[in-house]
Amino acid sequence: MRRLRACLGAAAAVTLAAAGTTALVAGNASGATTALSNRWYAAAPYLMPLDNDPPDPAAIMDATGLKAFQLAFVLAPNGGGCSPTWGGTAAVSSDTAVQSMINTIRGKGGDVSVSIGGYGGTKLGQACADATSTAAAYQQVITKYGLHAIDFDLEEPEYENTAAIKNEIGAAKILQQNNPGLYVSVTTAGTADGTGWFGKQMLLEAKSQGFTPNNFSIMPFDGGFNGAASQTSALTNFNSILQSTFGWDQATAYAHEGFSGMNGRSDTGEYFTQADFQTVLDYATSHNMDRFTFWSLNRDRQCSPPDNGGRTSGTCSSVTQNDWDFATYSVKFAGVTPPTPTPTPTPTPTSCKTAWSASAVYTAGDEVSYGNHNWKAKWWTQNEVPGASQWGPWQDEGTC
Repeated sequence: MRRLRACLGAAAAVTLAAAGTTALVAGNASGATTALSNRWYAAAPYLMPLDNDPPDPAAIMDATGLKAFQLAFVLAPNGGGCSPTWGGTAAVSSDTAVQSMINTIRGKGGDVSVSIGGYGGTKLGQACADATSTAAAYQQVITKYGLHAIDFDLEEPEYENTAAIKNEIGAAKILQQNNPGLYVSVTTAGTADGTGWFGKQMLLEAKSQGFTPNNFSIMPFDGGFNGAASQTSALTNFNSILQSTFGWDQATAYAHEGFSGMNGRSDTGEYFTQADFQTVLDYATSHNMDRFTFWSLNRDRQCSPPDNGGRTSGTCSSVTQNDWDFATYSVKFAGVTPPTPTPTPTPTPTSCKTAWSASAVYTAGDEVSYGNHNWKAKWWTQNEVPGASQWGPWQDEGTC
């Protein structure tokens, strides 16, 4: 799905590691690192390390207790070829910028997973000749960074390419076999019924190859979703798809199921608030799901103004929040109580708009004040109290 993934900057392509590498590398040039528990890799939110105003991971770790980060995205070179790059432009082999970020995270007791694919760009599964060469390209990334976890983000337009998906799934299976203990997640598009036709075909390809990752995650956003209820419904439906595809019972399917959300305003104008994240988190933990993550930490900050003028941003959430509010839900999923955040200073309130009237008719864009908050109408409304329902016609613009 679309996630405001601008082209990355910086570094990379390493000497090709033998396709038959048989042990998971436990370190990198800066020294060895100990793997975290699988729960942390399952909770790692996405972070673009070279674009979208990358936040300081050390600051996030200090503020929230977060330990794991999902770095995105590794692609084929924009000019062609079967070697790994960050965003199609920065060769993994010569990278120092991402390596430096990883060193910082590991120096504070954390670790990273790397996500390959994403929306847009040329994927290695499209560029490489077969599953073996695709796996060899990804093995360079694992070896370079000493990875204990990797994420295959298989979505538009790649997942419409049967040959490319066969290469990606085949590569994932090879990496899983050649790197004992490697945590492997597969992320794909979400729809109201769980996942669409291409997502179901991807699952069938995995079944035909005898490949089972730690989880198959769906992204229930950018597809007509509206809040947590629509997302948990999609997760329930996806569970049924996993059961019917692999012959699993419900509990086994949930143990191999993951959620990958989008915080704040999605690309298509859906809204997912902190309350929505809590509801989905409660669903995920109560059903013993394997993964809870989101796109992205780059966006886990408040815009100015908070609603960003009704636009979606790659660097802030377009909803009212404190920095790293959404990261705390990943921390909770990992089973750790987040530290008490430093209180955010109360901003000087803005002036209040004309008071809301039950008898007045309001259309999209009209602004009123109610309960010491300013509100903006999303659509035509009359006699609907601002704030009475999070699904209602009024958008909270903050205190006044």
